Amino acid sequence: MNNTIEYYNNNAEKFILDTQAVSMSEIQKEFIKRIPSGGKILDLGCGSGRDTKAFIDAGYYVVSVDGSQKMCDATSNLTGQPAICSTFQEYKTDEIFDGIWACASLLHLSFDDIESVVSALSENLAVGGCFYMSFKYGVFCGERNGRFFTDLDEEHFKSLIERVPLLKLETMKLSSDVRPGRENEKWLNCFCTRS
Repeated sequence: MNNTIEYYNNNAEKFILDTQAVSMSEIQKEFIKRIPSGGKILDLGCGSGRDTKAFIDAGYYVVSVDGSQKMCDATSNLTGQPAICSTFQEYKTDEIFDGIWACASLLHLSFDDIESVVSALSENLAVGGCFYMSFKYGVFCGERNGRFFTDLDEEHFKSLIERVPLLKLETMKLSSDVRPGRENEKWLNCFCTRS
């Protein structure tokens, strides 16, 4: 994980350039229709700040967290509000959120760490709240291009979420990567509800 954080700190400008203007509006709409108007969202792995800004602009209160200081700085610059620099394993809060948005972020943890982070943070989700997470589609676990990845398919995600007592899997859908030239890459989008 430390190599991954180092990667984002060292490649911040390129990553921001590649992701900040990319539209995630379709998935964002699907997420926010599950969140009460003006509700509270945790952007877990805020990256360039793209999604935090979209949610703020839509009238939501957003707490942004990322393990990379450079990504936190980018989010703060884009949104005008501070972002919390913390690994997902170390992030602790008493706040209760209506939604947790983990877009292409939990995939940088091992399978077991994903389970423990999701279990811990599900305690911070309001009953009926939505926990969204996305993963590169597949069954790979290890380092790729300087970063650690856990790719998941439907079967592996189901086995993970079955171990998280507070969450119920609502729906999964496959989508294509929205970045130019990456359309052949598939993503698994998972929407879970706090029971």
